[in-house]
Parts: sequence; C-alpha cells; structure tokens
Amino acid sequence: MDGKIRAAALGAVLALLLVPSAVVGSAGSVAAAGKPAVTLSKSEAGTGGSITVTGSGWRPGTLLMMLVCGQSVPSRGVIGGTNSCANADGRAVTTDAKGGFSRKLPVAEPPEPCPCVVHVATVTGEKAEADAVFMVAGHAVEPLPKEESGGRISVLTDPRLDGSSGLLTWFGSPPSRTLVLTVGNVGTGPVKNPVFQVGTSHGVFAPQWEEQQWRGSIAPGRKAQIRLPVELSAGAHGDYTISLKYGGKVLAEQPWGVGRPWGVTVFWILLCVVVPAAVFRVGMAVVDRVRPRRSTGRAGRHRGLRPGELTLRLPWANPAPRTPADDSASPVPALPWFTPETDPGTGANGQLSAPHENGPTTQTRKGHT
Repeated sequence: MDGKIRAAALGAVLALLLVPSAVVGSAGSVAAAGKPAVTLSKSEAGTGGSITVTGSGWRPGTLLMMLVCGQSVPSRGVIGGTNSCANADGRAVTTDAKGGFSRKLPVAEPPEPCPCVVHVATVTGEKAEADAVFMVAGHAVEPLPKEESGGRISVLTDPRLDGSSGLLTWFGSPPSRTLVLTVGNVGTGPVKNPVFQVGTSHGVFAPQWEEQQWRGSIAPGRKAQIRLPVELSAGAHGDYTISLKYGGKVLAEQPWGVGRPWGVTVFWILLCVVVPAAVFRVGMAVVDRVRPRRSTGRAGRHRGLRPGELTLRLPWANPAPRTPADDSASPVPALPWFTPETDPGTGANGQLSAPHENGPTTQTRKGHT
C-alpha cells in the first residue's frame, strides 16, 4: 500500500514539473509564429567582424533589410530612424516558405552612439519589424534621449490618399494627393502644432523625408483628422510608398501607384514627325527659289494668245470686208493644219476654184498639154 502511495506521489511531482514547461514551450512557439522575431549568434562584436542573424514568424517570401542601428532599444525602437543606422553595411534577405531566414551581417559602427540594436524590417508590402539588442565593441555609449512626457500620438485609422490626376498630370505635371488619417492622443498632455515627417519612396529606395507642421491641438484622450499634402516630382510614375513619421517613429505607410504620363510620349512622337516634315518643306522652298530657270524655244509654243492674234487665226471671224488691195498687201495666214504647199484653196496661178480641164496639171489620154 505504501508503495502505491509513493508511486502516485512521484507521478504527481513529475506532472507538475513537465506540464508548465510544455505550456511555456507551446506559448513561446505561438508567440514566435504570431509576431516576427530575431535572434543573434553573438550579443557583442567588433567592427570588421560578422554575426549570424536568424529570424522567424515573418511572412513567406518577404524581402527584409538588416541594419545595425545606434541610439535604439527594442522597447522604444529606432529613435533616429534609419539615419541612426549603418545603411552602407546593411544586408537584404528573403524569407523562406515558413517565414524564416538566416544570414550573416557585417558589424559596422552606426552614426549614433550605443545602446545599439540589429534592426530588421520589411522592404515592401505590409510593414513589420523586429529588433535585437546588440553591442558594438569599442563604440561610444551614451544614454538615450529622455522620452517626452505628455502627449503621444497614435494612428487610429488606416491612411488614405485623396485626390485625382488631371490633364496636366497626363502631360508630365507633378502628381499630388492629400494624405488623410485619424490620430489620437494617448498621452497625458496635449499635443500642440505637431511636426510630422512625410516620406516618399520609389520601389526599394529609402524614403525622402519632408517636414510638415499640422496646425492644431489634440487634447489627451482626443482624436483629430490629419490632412497633409503630398507631391511627387514632375514626370513621376510607378509604385511609390508614402510614409508618415512622428517622434522618430513611422506611424503609417500607404502605397501609391502613379500612371505613366502618356501625353509626353505622344508629344515627342508628334515632334519627331512634324519637325522633319517642316524642314523638308523649307528645304524644298529654298531649292525652288535658288535654282535657275530654263528659257527654251518650247516656251514660245505655250505662250498665251492675244485677242488680235486670236481674231486672225479664227477662219470665221471677219469683222470688216476685205478689198483686193488688202489681200495683196497682207497674205491670208495659213491654217495650222495646212501648209502653204498643201492648201487646197491656193493654186499655182492664184485660182481659188477647183481645177478644170484646161489646167496645167490635167491629164488626158494624150498626156499633158
């Protein structure tokens, strides 16, 4: 009986020891699967060395960027943004089908002093990031800037871009939109005239930030709608991402697909067709003006007839009776289809009637008389 009691007590102790560890392990795996995580092969390394960064819980097939950043802790994130990171020595990696990755990262001194972290964030798609504590050996260490006590802004709704492209944008005018989102003050003090940073990035390039101040005040526990203008460069087209940063943290990102300005393409096509045609016309006009004109005898055949000549050439035109003196003074001009030798109205002896028997050209049976 005592042996059974001892066996039951031993089983209960083993159950108490094994069940919590199983629960903790399952909870840890669930947390890792639900939120991206990063682990490092070394917690400290000097410049010129390298560490192996391993990640899990990311979306499959996602492009990530790994950076060594200064003035940062996982609880507050990268305070100075990517400007506090060693961007030139960063590495890109793509997650596998299970959302994991493993790659070496060279150790470089960030532009800001430590405490430092290895910052891993998505490049495209839905925003996700994770930080792991890291120490760069030999790098300066300074305390973090004090966190502002008072108001803190948090995004309450998804951002959107209001506006549309006009005819001028189709011809290369800068595309413009308005970034609209609702934010709330989750701090203990009011936020007056906050200064936001609006960034525009094209493809995988880093965003270019521009400060814009919103005029107004947000009391603790209150919310307000923020509207900030966004404008791209002239002729911009492709996939862009609009980011909003406040207090060194990125609050929201919104993709923006900008169409190609086809009006500019049509303009250049027309220019390539019209300019050569105009040059050709000008060249032909210059050649026609410069080349010498030919003067040949054939040109006299095509000259216009004067009214007096037209009257003389028409056989039925007889404006006034002619006298024998006029006939002897001015011979009758021959018609164009008769020559003087073949004119039937003019004989060798000047007779205008048909030939008769006594004519010198009349043939008889006896021959010419």
